Amino acid sequence: MGTRAARPAGLPCGAENPARRRLALGARQQIHSWSPRTPSTRLTAPAGPARGVARPAMAPDPVAAETAAQGPTPRYFTWDEVAQRSGCEERWLVIDRKVYNISEFTRRHPGGSRVISHYAGQDATDPFVAFHINKGLVKKYMNSLLIGELSPEQPSFEPTKNKELTDEFRELRATVERMGLMKANHVFFLLYLLHILLLDGAAWLTLWVFGTSFLPFLLCAVLLSAVQAQAGWLQHDFGHLSVFSTSKWNHLLHHFVIGHLKGAPASWWNHMHFQHHAKPNCFRKDPDINMHPFFFALGKILSVELGKQKKKYMPYNHQHKYFFLIGPPALLPLYFQWYIFYFVIQRKKWVDLAWMITFYVRFFLTYVPLLGLKAFLGLFFIVRFLESNWFVWVTQMNHIPMHIDHDRNMDWVSTQATCNVHKSAFNDWFSGHLNFQIEHHLFPTMPRHNYHKVAPLVQSLCAKHGIEYQSKPLLSAFADIIHSLKESGQLWLDAYLHQ
Repeated sequence: MGTRAARPAGLPCGAENPARRRLALGARQQIHSWSPRTPSTRLTAPAGPARGVARPAMAPDPVAAETAAQGPTPRYFTWDEVAQRSGCEERWLVIDRKVYNISEFTRRHPGGSRVISHYAGQDATDPFVAFHINKGLVKKYMNSLLIGELSPEQPSFEPTKNKELTDEFRELRATVERMGLMKANHVFFLLYLLHILLLDGAAWLTLWVFGTSFLPFLLCAVLLSAVQAQAGWLQHDFGHLSVFSTSKWNHLLHHFVIGHLKGAPASWWNHMHFQHHAKPNCFRKDPDINMHPFFFALGKILSVELGKQKKKYMPYNHQHKYFFLIGPPALLPLYFQWYIFYFVIQRKKWVDLAWMITFYVRFFLTYVPLLGLKAFLGLFFIVRFLESNWFVWVTQMNHIPMHIDHDRNMDWVSTQATCNVHKSAFNDWFSGHLNFQIEHHLFPTMPRHNYHKVAPLVQSLCAKHGIEYQSKPLLSAFADIIHSLKESGQLWLDAYLHQ
């Protein structure tokens, strides 16, 4: 990879940088020499002699005629040139050796500006294939962004990526598609939705039939927590476009499940979760690890780095203890519950807000007549508390214990740093099939009921290339979160005191 153009010390991202401006200007002048929309050059004969004077016969120019037939000459780029366009002023990326200028497009990207910007200056072929279910349609809209292609002598991706592993994974992807594993069983998802609605109804019936004493109240809260957790896994399916073959129906059901059944905005989930999948466990690019460094010191590398910098926002050597206080119990009721409203209002996501309001109105009208306002508020926050514990333990068991670092621009398989939990009927239900986290991250649009079918193929690929394929019991996965926090906290302390 080529060295990126350095920004002078203290110069903010949006400030004028003369060197970068000259570089960008030169690049634009080069780009303008070729565009996929540039019309073919017209061959115009020189002005003829005056009227009445015989015109001499002109032999056709075979070179010019061939040039006109072939169209404009493509503009070629090197990886060094692409890598330099990864900052605030200019952003390029590569898909199937084609070079695209996404500088202005990022703000209009349907998946969000950050997820596509995380691949600026890099090859994005595999994430492009992984995230889009109608790649042919998307590529038509990309033509206006096309500025050239990689020079013939350039490799198809950067030297930081494992070529053999990447090629074989792409063959595996083609095999998976031929096997039909990317096609959803709609009956599975219909039954899954019905079981959520039945649990929701059972929660209300519990209070209506048995009264509002402590035990019925507690059982109602547990049932509603299961509804919220399971609806969270189902909205995850629709958000990943893994249920229907068209984005339209996936988006519609996504709004219904996350908005009406859970009271959260689809746009917020997309904004956060797609970044996580694009660069999992990459500091500054994966929002799921944004609790580093202000609340936790995560990963061996980042913890030592934090200690060497003599930074101490929290007593990290005790983080495996206070995780039980500010982690699972607090994330949803004390943070997400309020932040989602700020998100939709600040970004003017009025459709999402309307869907969210339907949840709160329905919940209010369903339970206030039975409980009264005070007990209703107690029920609501108990449900959020229980759901938060469920959500955090399941989602973090696959990531916190794994490798966490800055973005090293690795290949797609190596980037997906995660692990699995053993398959069982309970584990599948309890985690929404996210116990197959490895397969989910490699194939994010794959319907979850097919994860166990592709797992043996993924294991074979990992074994061939010496990649550890981890699968563990559920409780061991939970325990590994605490062990990992304790280890990284101790690494921080050693570096803080002695390095």
